Amino acid sequence: MTETETIAYDVVVLGAGPVGENVADRTRAAGLSTAVVESELVGGECSYWACIPSKALLRPVIARADARRVPGLRQSVQGPLDAAAVLAHRNYYTSDWHDDGAAGWLDGIGADLHRGHGRLTGPRTVTVTGSDGAQKVLTARHAVAVCTGTDAVLPDLPGLADVKPWTSRNATSAQEVPGRLVVVGGGVVATEMATAWQALGAQVTVLVRGKGLLNRMEPFAGELVAEALTEAGADVRTGTSVESVTRENGTVVVVTDQGERIEADEILFATGRRPKTGDIGLETIGLEPGSWLPVDDSLRVTGSDWLYAVGDVNHRALLTHQGKYQARIAGAAIAARASGVPILESDPWGAHAATADHDAVPQVVFTDPEAAAVGLSLAEAEQAGYRVRAVDVEMSSAAGAGLYADGYRGRARMVVDLNEEILRGVTFVGPGVGELIHSATIAVAGQVPISRLWHAVPSFPTISEVWLRLLEAYRDN
Repeated sequence: MTETETIAYDVVVLGAGPVGENVADRTRAAGLSTAVVESELVGGECSYWACIPSKALLRPVIARADARRVPGLRQSVQGPLDAAAVLAHRNYYTSDWHDDGAAGWLDGIGADLHRGHGRLTGPRTVTVTGSDGAQKVLTARHAVAVCTGTDAVLPDLPGLADVKPWTSRNATSAQEVPGRLVVVGGGVVATEMATAWQALGAQVTVLVRGKGLLNRMEPFAGELVAEALTEAGADVRTGTSVESVTRENGTVVVVTDQGERIEADEILFATGRRPKTGDIGLETIGLEPGSWLPVDDSLRVTGSDWLYAVGDVNHRALLTHQGKYQARIAGAAIAARASGVPILESDPWGAHAATADHDAVPQVVFTDPEAAAVGLSLAEAEQAGYRVRAVDVEMSSAAGAGLYADGYRGRARMVVDLNEEILRGVTFVGPGVGELIHSATIAVAGQVPISRLWHAVPSFPTISEVWLRLLEAYRDN
């Protein structure tokens, strides 16, 4: 029998997606030896089945929609998208689902990549089983960081497995455009994929159990996106649940709680995420397999002095950029503790506190129109006990909006803390607003006083002049 190899590191990172990569980058920069364990592709969900491929699919869709709103260009872009070219463009940005470049980057920072399934087998210990069954035991002197992310949740419907439904992975990696697609859900994945596939030639039906789309954002965001999807030809049905799904002679048959029968070629369930912690050995250290991992603001798991949970797996903010932010904080905290720093900078906005998870999470939904938000919605701010006021203006009030697109439609809102005279949240909906949200993120994260924002002069004539319209509306009411 071959003896199992044991290798000691300062840090072991479980998962080589963007979050795990950033933890490793920070710990290596601090001089800590670091192992990274990955069972699939280095680069993770975001690079191959989420952020990158979905935005590659959506970019031509949004560019065509914008061009159709510009005089002199409108008539040149009335034809259909070249679906084959769009899918090829998507394949290029996923490197055709090969991870040589990402693996090379890990090697370049001096981290050791161990391919295989990693499981905790005790405190500070990860056992990696390769595809050939060979095992290695990795021990961590200072920290193990769980960065395994999430996967899609499918509803408990009889026979669903036989239907072979799409999850987000299928929706972003499909090599052909379905003739008819049912999308179940009303969140980010549902709205983005409905936008993409409708534009690529599918007839899309969106089934939303709740009252509207994007229910974690301000209500007007979902309303404007729903209007645009409907105008694009999609059938958006709210207050509708799926009672059963079957596949008959290749055709998906959906029956709703309203008794309606819908036929399609494929069905996408975009109905939530769950942590990928079911088979990583949590039971060996007294934790519940399949559970979310609660952490403090340094991303250390509650009750542990060596285990960190970074990114989606801790359920704080399920966004790639927020997970990477957490990774930078966690890496700094691991390095500080490893070097014997007695007290971490753990106050809000300190070097070792992921404060933005609570107060300044930004997000862009790449639909047409785009929806972008940071911080708290009006309802969230009120529930948190802040004395706030919402200030709304139409995006078209900025001269740059009209120049950007004929008939520009959109809305902006800032949620003002009336006691502190700072912003608790900002939302923009409209074409091109994804590039506007970072200014709002700086204002919210920096707790910039309203009085100082008057001195942040937006360039004329840009869409960013909506900031001036918001400040004027606040002053005048």
